[in-house]
Amino acid sequence: MSNKPEPDGDDDIAPPPRNNPDLIGQERAEAEFLAAYNGRRVPHAWLLSGPKGIGKATLAFRIARFVFVHGKAGGVAEGPGLFGDDLAAAPPDGLATDLANPICRRVVSGGHADFLSLERGYNEKAERLNRDISIDDVRAIGGFLSMTPAEGGWRVIIIDAADDMNPNAANAVLKVLEEPPAHALIILISHNAARLLPTIHSRCRHLNLAPLDNRAMGDLLARFRPELEPSAKEILLNLSRGSIGRALRLADEGGIGLFDQVRELLQTLPRLNIPMLHKLGDVAARDRSGDTFRTLAELIDMCLVNITKGGIEGAHGAGANLHLPIAQSGALERWFGVWEKSNQLFRDTDSLNLDRKQVILDTFLSIEDAARS
Repeated sequence: MSNKPEPDGDDDIAPPPRNNPDLIGQERAEAEFLAAYNGRRVPHAWLLSGPKGIGKATLAFRIARFVFVHGKAGGVAEGPGLFGDDLAAAPPDGLATDLANPICRRVVSGGHADFLSLERGYNEKAERLNRDISIDDVRAIGGFLSMTPAEGGWRVIIIDAADDMNPNAANAVLKVLEEPPAHALIILISHNAARLLPTIHSRCRHLNLAPLDNRAMGDLLARFRPELEPSAKEILLNLSRGSIGRALRLADEGGIGLFDQVRELLQTLPRLNIPMLHKLGDVAARDRSGDTFRTLAELIDMCLVNITKGGIEGAHGAGANLHLPIAQSGALERWFGVWEKSNQLFRDTDSLNLDRKQVILDTFLSIEDAARS
């Protein structure tokens, strides 16, 4: 569970979702929630799904602030729909709220008594996030919902990300969704909705957010990373696949340089340049924070996905593509198996404290085996 405030964002740094005043490129999803609200047909549970880094959490917090500001007019009103007679006034025409509003400030600071944000906890002993959201984490929801709303209005829960729940936690959340208390809004964020229980799907209103288009991505990169050269921005556009979160992370964690190394190594296939491979593994091993390894894992994942589609795109220069000779070699099942194995290794690295360099070596050797088969 996390209700701790996050640092405020400067003008050239993307603010965290809880105090991000803007939602770019997701107007359709915003309009869908607003239409349900203004029509007094707001379901108690919403599933916001789509790739990571496209604005799902920003929308979730935007909804939470909006509900607290507009869904309470002198207390909880009775009437049809979730918000009843709260809609006697003119209906809002957007979800934007003033962050200076005392209600919004309490959400941003983590001090709103009727708001709960649930996410993976931090293991201070291991100095890393827990592998999943556990049943112990989810138990906080029961206590939270058993209390009378402290501010006389609505209670809002955000679970970020629902994919991180282990089976016991998921079943506990399902029970809450099956018998939701009055005046409660539960928002689940999912980067891979296929991993969720079908019964969770069936009890939520779905909002599927799409990757951002190049225009929105270009505007956001110009705003938050104006120092980047045009060529670097183009590479990030190709690598990020419509995720501004991914683009900013790659920009900040040396993703462009790492991609060049990964791509150069892949070009030596079907027989890998082993000294070059060990050099890349050493880069991952030297970084104690693990950020470089996670960036490498993400880049390798993107490359494997593109290999199965017939090529790796995203080379330097406008419209330039890199087509590896391995792209058309072998059966799709073989490459899917490599992708599946590598993703499992990447997921297990932190939780099982695996050797990062060895994971990189094993992954690329599996790629080599597939390319030479």
